[in-house]
Amino acid sequence: MKIGLVLGMLACAAGTVLAAGGDKPGLGPGSGPGSRLDFGPNVMVFSPQMPAEEIQAQIDKVYAVQQHNEFGPERNALLFLPGEYKVDLPVGFYTQALGLGASPDSVHISGNVHVDAASRNNNATTTFWRAAEGFSVTPEDGTMQWAVSQAVAFRRMHVKGDMVLHQKRGWASGGWMSDTLVDGNVGSGTQQQWISRNSEWKSWTGSNWNMVFVGVPQAPAGEWPQPPYTKVGETPVVREKPFLVVDKAGRYGVRVPSLRRNSAGITWHGGATPGTTIPMEKFYIARAGVDSAETINAQLAKGKNLLLTPGIYELTDAIHVTQPNTVVLGLGFATLKPVKGTAAMTTADVDGIIVAGLLFDAGETKSPVLLEVGPEGSRASHEKNPICVEDVFFRVGGAGVGRAVANLEINSNDTIVDHTWIWRADHGRGVGWDSNVSAHGLVVNGNDVTAYGLFVEHHQQFQVLWNGKGGRTYFYQSEIPYDPPDQKSYTSGLGTNGWASYKVADGVTSHEAWGLGIYSVFRHPDVVLTRAIEVPKDPNVRFHHMITVALDDKGEISNVINDAGGAAVPKPRVTPKVTSYP
Repeated sequence: MKIGLVLGMLACAAGTVLAAGGDKPGLGPGSGPGSRLDFGPNVMVFSPQMPAEEIQAQIDKVYAVQQHNEFGPERNALLFLPGEYKVDLPVGFYTQALGLGASPDSVHISGNVHVDAASRNNNATTTFWRAAEGFSVTPEDGTMQWAVSQAVAFRRMHVKGDMVLHQKRGWASGGWMSDTLVDGNVGSGTQQQWISRNSEWKSWTGSNWNMVFVGVPQAPAGEWPQPPYTKVGETPVVREKPFLVVDKAGRYGVRVPSLRRNSAGITWHGGATPGTTIPMEKFYIARAGVDSAETINAQLAKGKNLLLTPGIYELTDAIHVTQPNTVVLGLGFATLKPVKGTAAMTTADVDGIIVAGLLFDAGETKSPVLLEVGPEGSRASHEKNPICVEDVFFRVGGAGVGRAVANLEINSNDTIVDHTWIWRADHGRGVGWDSNVSAHGLVVNGNDVTAYGLFVEHHQQFQVLWNGKGGRTYFYQSEIPYDPPDQKSYTSGLGTNGWASYKVADGVTSHEAWGLGIYSVFRHPDVVLTRAIEVPKDPNVRFHHMITVALDDKGEISNVINDAGGAAVPKPRVTPKVTSYP
């Protein structure tokens, strides 16, 4: 074994990566002999030859910071080179655990990979912003605990045992699973809602309010409304999220999965996920505190792809993604924060752009939008090579005062949204009706836009405003704002209390959505919402499987969709369900 590689195994937590065959001491494989990849201090690259106790010490050090770090500035990525590991891996806030193999089975962890409830009494309803991707797990006691809520990605995973989505039956508030194989049972337990896309398991047990299965061959038996299962046999069009990979020669790259149509099940039955690998020399590796919008834009203009390493990027201008097929990939919840009232990122109206693995955090000066996909007035067709937005999350307030008009605006046709949480904070710092202001979570102006796993909460007007035709949503979860001080402040029009959570614009003639749950938690008396969903009365605007729930002890949602469904009230709790509309 070469001296450089031995030194790398002993010091890999420092974050710098050198070539395994190079002439300098390093921390694991690089992109070629003598080359250097600098992922920065917040990325740890682990080798199976490294002593287990040293790996464990580094994992524990990260978790000591991130276990209760809901609004902290720290960001971490834990990268595992192909091989066998025996460790306890708790995944805390702003932590991404990532296997670097072509298949999830290339990296195998025996032990305890888990997410624990972030609040007391086994309550996981604030267990946000973390991820496990691209490795296999043999749980020490046979069952893997994944007690999570919003903004938690579980992708390209293989659980060699059972899995539970809660902690000792404490509450949990929704999550995401895709391209994942579970050899045993998935027990959803007290999970309020969940989406599984293109995943497989031996069995699934449990239900609560809204469980959606898209492209899942072994979807559980039963039909809406009891149990509340929504099952769509095939995923119409999707591209799995790109991922970092290391080949047998020690070269890093980013695997970009192929676009799939009418698919079911996982991508990696044959080993590697079909697609292409982009070598790392075609990426610009950005560092928070070092790079600016100016330095990043200069590299993007040259045709580079972009890898954003963990950290908070305070931006005085927007990052502009202009070239077709550009991949923008964040590690460890890399966070983009505009500080001068601009957008954080914009894209051109061109084919094949992928934006993945990022957290957008609004700044104190109001931004018109945080992420704009295509400029206003975009008209091009991207049906053959759509723009994709994957594991991209948004926050207004919580870590401090934040302000935005809209969070995510999609102007480009055929865009695919694959898992997002768009959140105006209901707790934390800088939170108040006049403090963390945000009119809309998602605005869709493009045609034929498809969304899987759409979580949008607490914005002050429409949570979702869909102006484009031909839109499709598979799973929607939304809490309307907690904090309207009175009905006058929360009225969208004459005779209409509040703003519908999901609004399809009046002139839209085609739209379809499956599996929607909309909830109220009003904190002030005498505030109600007339309807959760507001759509044109057109036979080609179709909604399937909807539920409303009024939580806490105040207010109501008077109708589920338009004037149908009846009222959700808190005492005694009535939870209306509508199977189809019209």
